[in-house]
Amino acid sequence: GNDNNSGATRAQALRTINAAWNRIPRGTTLNATGYRILLVAGDYAASNFPAYWEERYGAFNFPILLQAADAPRSARLHGNINMYDTRYFYLLDVTIVNDGDAFHCELCNHILIRNSALDGGARQAQETVKVNQSQYIYIEDSDIAGAWDNAIDFVAVQYGAITRNRIHNADDWCAYAKGGSAYLRVEGNEIYDCGTGGFTLGQGTGLEFMSNPWLHYEAYDLKFVNNLVHDTEGACFGVNGAYNALLAYNTCYRVGARSHVVEVVFGSHTCDGDTARCNANRAAGGWGNASQTEQPIPDRNVLIYNNLIYNPPGMASQWQHFAIYGPRTPSAGTNIPSPARTDTNLQIRGNLIWNGDSNMPLGIEDPSEGCQPANPTCNETQLRADNAINTVEPQLVNPAGGNFHPTTGSNILGVTTFALPDFSWSDAPAPPSVPVGVLRNAVPIDRDGGARVGSGPPGAYAYTSAPPTVTPTITAGATLTPTATPTAPNGCLQKPSAPALDAPANGAQPNRRRVVLTWQTSA
Repeated sequence: GNDNNSGATRAQALRTINAAWNRIPRGTTLNATGYRILLVAGDYAASNFPAYWEERYGAFNFPILLQAADAPRSARLHGNINMYDTRYFYLLDVTIVNDGDAFHCELCNHILIRNSALDGGARQAQETVKVNQSQYIYIEDSDIAGAWDNAIDFVAVQYGAITRNRIHNADDWCAYAKGGSAYLRVEGNEIYDCGTGGFTLGQGTGLEFMSNPWLHYEAYDLKFVNNLVHDTEGACFGVNGAYNALLAYNTCYRVGARSHVVEVVFGSHTCDGDTARCNANRAAGGWGNASQTEQPIPDRNVLIYNNLIYNPPGMASQWQHFAIYGPRTPSAGTNIPSPARTDTNLQIRGNLIWNGDSNMPLGIEDPSEGCQPANPTCNETQLRADNAINTVEPQLVNPAGGNFHPTTGSNILGVTTFALPDFSWSDAPAPPSVPVGVLRNAVPIDRDGGARVGSGPPGAYAYTSAPPTVTPTITAGATLTPTATPTAPNGCLQKPSAPALDAPANGAQPNRRRVVLTWQTSA
């Protein structure tokens, strides 16, 4: 290739991604053409592409695509994409290999990563994928691994989905969404080989990094469903300061050796140096203050339904089944309800848990913990009545070999599960008022795409092998329109047809994109 070429055909390929990126107008919303940068198979050194990808504004009809031209994942970038203030950017079929972070995006909007591999090396990335203060972020059908902290870290990300990915090999949680992240669906992923745990809704954030109006909880309206989580030292999944959180129909295997298999604990807010911004967010009604002292962020309306958690013989959590923290008192002037609680309308029902023996504590026996007898939705009597805890060892095809389907006639088919209740938004905190999320809770298909009958068996798989073919009815563009209340029938996700990220409403066909095709040769 030659950077003086037109880039219009393979024969006229440019030499560097730098040259292609610089041909996209900077700081101007595209209104006549989009740009597709096609990468031929091969290896691209970091010197070949920008150190800082910024201020490129694609649009619904005119997106910016970086895509492998040959076999999927055959174009390999050796370095990282560090992106800022960019819109409608799609990374398709590309491999990023780096001894550090692979993809970082701040103040971005409408970003799609699909069928790509992002590798931070031998846990050398801090976060393999890191997204801050952004909206409409979609990660699909990709392999993301190799961090000493998290493979995926979302901070203050609203609207989007993480679906059908392999997320693995991280020291801390494999992935989390925190810092006022909202309206995300995490579905159909395989999450494994991590330290602190699989996935958590919320965690801890400096108040200055949160976006108005999502200034109270760590997470709002997150749905974690149909995922397979295995081989994590800590919990399968957790809730750390979330409002309206659904965790349903997940399968967990060999999890929690450090302590427990499920946690519902506090998130935390601190101020990490920018006291002026922390004070401004607190004055707006945000929870926290300008101190470095951690403040407890409560949980409210957490639904943990119809999950399957199986630790086979010889494997068990070290101390207990659950970590559900008792009330704490935040500092005065933080706007946080006092006492702060993790178990307000906490519902744990329909779960099959096989973890250790009958002597394994629930984790709420001490009066200082949550879910005490006076709690009407979560207490010891209720937990034992509404869940199969160490009463049914699940019969699965070959979990040690990676097949987590129920066997023919499996005993899990007789385990009682429950219909998912919907959310309300009537008890959301204000000020500031937060846009209403998706109130409907439904998981109508299993991890294989098979239709669930009724509430179905617990776990991600409803059938012994290949399910019957179903085609869920989806409202085109329902989850992707720029509104605070995206909806779709039965809670289904729309999978956009490549390379589009959006589709028009009312069932119309997606508009054709006009893009400049720019070819690259590998260095």
